[in-house]
Amino acid sequence: MLNILLCGCNGRMGAALSAAAAAAGDRIVAGVDLNPTAAGSYPIYTSPEEFEGKADVIVDFSHHSALSGLIAYAKRTATPLVVCTTGHTEEELAEMREAGRDVPVFFSRNMSLGINLLMALCRKAAATLGADFDVEIIEKHHNKKLDAPSGTALMLADCIKEADESAAHPYVFERQSVRRQRERGEIGISAVRGGTIVGEHDVLFCGKDEVITLSHSAASREVFATGALRAAHFMAGKEPGFYNMDDVVNAL
Repeated sequence: MLNILLCGCNGRMGAALSAAAAAAGDRIVAGVDLNPTAAGSYPIYTSPEEFEGKADVIVDFSHHSALSGLIAYAKRTATPLVVCTTGHTEEELAEMREAGRDVPVFFSRNMSLGINLLMALCRKAAATLGADFDVEIIEKHHNKKLDAPSGTALMLADCIKEADESAAHPYVFERQSVRRQRERGEIGISAVRGGTIVGEHDVLFCGKDEVITLSHSAASREVFATGALRAAHFMAGKEPGFYNMDDVVNAL
């Protein structure tokens, strides 16, 4: 049984992780949320520093602005930290990597195992097809999502860029402001927001007279909660370092 300190416990993903943990026989020992209204069988605080118990791992589904406080708490208590939020700045990403020198830190912009398989397929496609194929990424999410494009879309773009070194691969987020032809090697990223779409990502490799489409669709938040729980089990007891979902997948 894993003892989890859950940050962002009253959000949608916090509720999904609480349910997944209960089903797996794990225990949320406490929650952290700006809205401390109790939503389950565990106490809820507005700051991790208010929690006086001990957890095996911290799982963060709150907001990227909470990162510094979570890292400080993780270092002070020597507790592994699993960061599942998105929208981090470059400075915050660097802060996570730096914290990995002192405490185990896990970060992924998407906790789905399926998405991470999609990344592997995109790497293979990019390395095989090269810059002769134009790449467009279309991501779709519910109308409550704050950041655009999604962290997952950026993660997919990053892995394609790393796999194909034949072009600079600048990211293009909108085309209406510039009237010009598409440049060779750029990666277009488009965002759709509407209804209750949990998460859909399509990656199009468009060549001469043929198009290859790689897709992933999440039907519920449970897939992300299950992946986060798997990452939490993986991180419990780990040595200091900076880990990601590739490490989890490779350990299966």
